[in-house]
Amino acid sequence: MFKPLEPFKELTTLQERINKMFEDVLPSFNLQDSKWLPAVDIYETDGNIQIEVEVPGMNEKDCKVKIEDNTLTISGERKFEKKESKDNYYRIERNYGSFIRSFFLPDNIDKEQIKAKYENGILKVELPKKSEAKPKEIEIAVQKQNKEGL
Repeated sequence: MFKPLEPFKELTTLQERINKMFEDVLPSFNLQDSKWLPAVDIYETDGNIQIEVEVPGMNEKDCKVKIEDNTLTISGERKFEKKESKDNYYRIERNYGSFIRSFFLPDNIDKEQIKAKYENGILKVELPKKSEAKPKEIEIAVQKQNKEGL
C-alpha cells in the first residue's frame, strides 16, 4: 500500500551507494572491510539536521569538514600509535587509517551557517535549516461601487 516516509533519504551517503555498486558487480568484494568508516548518527530537530560522527582517539585537527555544491564531506585520519615497549601485541581490533564520508544536503539547508565542533570523541556537525519564506499578507480595501460604476 503506502511506503513509509523517509525524511533523510537525501542524506544517503555516497559511500553506501558505491559499496552497493561493487557488491552488485563483485559480491565477494566488500568495501566496508577494506577501510575504516566511523559510525554516523543523523537526526533532525526543529531548526537543524545534526550529524554526529564517532571518532574516538582523534582530535579536532585530525578531522576535516568540507562543503562542495550540495555535498558535505567529512574526512580524517586516526594514526596508529606505535608504542616503544618489549611487549608483543596478540590482537589489535581498533581501526586505524583515513576515512571519508560524504552526504548529499537537502535544499533547505543554510550552507553559510553550518557549524562543527569536536567533543569527547564525537564530531558534531550542525546543519541549520533555511527559514521558510512565509507568504506575505496584503490587505486590500474593498470599495463600494456606486450606480455610475465609480
